[in-house]
Amino acid sequence: MSKNFDVLVIGGGPGGYVAAIRAAQLGFNVACCESNAYADPKGEPRLGGTCLNVGCIPSKALLHTSHLFAEAGHSFATQGISVGTPKIDVPTMIGRKNTIVNQLTSGIKGLFKKNKVTLLNGHGSFVAQSEGGWQVKVGEELVDATQVIIATGSSARHLPGITVDNKIICDNVGALDMEAVPKKLALIGAGVIGLEMGSVWSRLGSEVTILEALPDFLSVTDIDVAKEAAKVFARQGLNIQLGVQIGEVKASKKGVSIAYTDKDGKAQKIDADRLIVSVGRIPNTEGLNAEAVGLRLDERGRIDVDGHCRTNLAGVWAVGDVVSGPMLAHKAMEEGVMVAEMMAGQSGHCNFDTIPWVIYTSPEIAWVGQTEQQLKAAGVAYKTGKIPFAANGRALGMGDTSGFVKMLADAKTDRILGVHIISANASELISEAVVAMEFGAASEDLARICHAHPTLSEVVHEAALACDKRPLHF
Repeated sequence: MSKNFDVLVIGGGPGGYVAAIRAAQLGFNVACCESNAYADPKGEPRLGGTCLNVGCIPSKALLHTSHLFAEAGHSFATQGISVGTPKIDVPTMIGRKNTIVNQLTSGIKGLFKKNKVTLLNGHGSFVAQSEGGWQVKVGEELVDATQVIIATGSSARHLPGITVDNKIICDNVGALDMEAVPKKLALIGAGVIGLEMGSVWSRLGSEVTILEALPDFLSVTDIDVAKEAAKVFARQGLNIQLGVQIGEVKASKKGVSIAYTDKDGKAQKIDADRLIVSVGRIPNTEGLNAEAVGLRLDERGRIDVDGHCRTNLAGVWAVGDVVSGPMLAHKAMEEGVMVAEMMAGQSGHCNFDTIPWVIYTSPEIAWVGQTEQQLKAAGVAYKTGKIPFAANGRALGMGDTSGFVKMLADAKTDRILGVHIISANASELISEAVVAMEFGAASEDLARICHAHPTLSEVVHEAALACDKRPLHF
């Protein structure tokens, strides 16, 4: 006999668990199924998906620890603090990271209990359309649901001929669980994960080389941010090679050898103790039995959805990494809420034009909206306000004046089109820009808002003033 629910969510990552909770809040009888891909010590599935288990959360824990280590070794003395030569206890660092992960994943189970969401152990796979909706196999059980939300996330993309064992050659999973600081570390891919993981182990003492196939560094960011980041990371010791072609990769118990062709076409080779492969992610659609029910996928293997995350099947929705758009946890959460509210007859909303991006390096990089190169390509007339942190009192007090805020506004209407920040705490500063853009603000609106002094946010204020060529402190 099958179990019956109003809503079944397949996947308990950020998009899935948030969708389940919001649907339950709206009065639906909700179940969420999750496999034991990230099983806890008892063998029970851990919620939170890649983000909480082997992605966003654990990486930020390691980034924080490594940042403190670097500060102690390089910045404390300038502030009159003497601590001697710092030492890193990697097992303790990893243990702290694991404690945080366990706390948060357990917390989601508590939220499920609070909101009366049923957790089912097992991967969800479509069986057939039923009279009242859809029949899905979860583990060995059959579940009937009126509506289904697919939130199966993504997995690390691997390269042909390079076997990831998460010991010598790692993806994001192994990169977060190294037992010691590798003397030499190589990474393939200079994207978000590559830069963040490279930063962690570089701060702790690794000699880091990042190999990137694209000819331009951080091409997804604004051109000025990319140029500034390249200079900063070079000073930090990250050796970033652009325009390379990866050749044969040989691994042994002791390390790994990577042959590649550099941007000038010359053959090169690097020997390293560990290799991290970070070349993007692929949507998790295998095992859904999509073809049996006619669930349509696009040319990249993602589930085909409309602007409100509806699939081509009535009553079936999909959110997060498994659909088009940026693979960001907060984007998945917003889609999950939107879908739950749409199912309840409400006006669910997700503005894909105001989703912020963040790279948690030091300095952090954050942006929302369009870049200057995108505006130029589209022929949009714009004006720019760009202010460095060099003269900001709070930044000077913190001992970190790197970076700037760059604001782009429509030349005629003054409406904010994009904001790009590279600085300490950029991940927090960007929220002001997101709120402003969500409400259709002009740069003058931010320019006329009083910002607390002394704060880093004053540079956002000055950038808004600079759009009108009237900055007060620069």
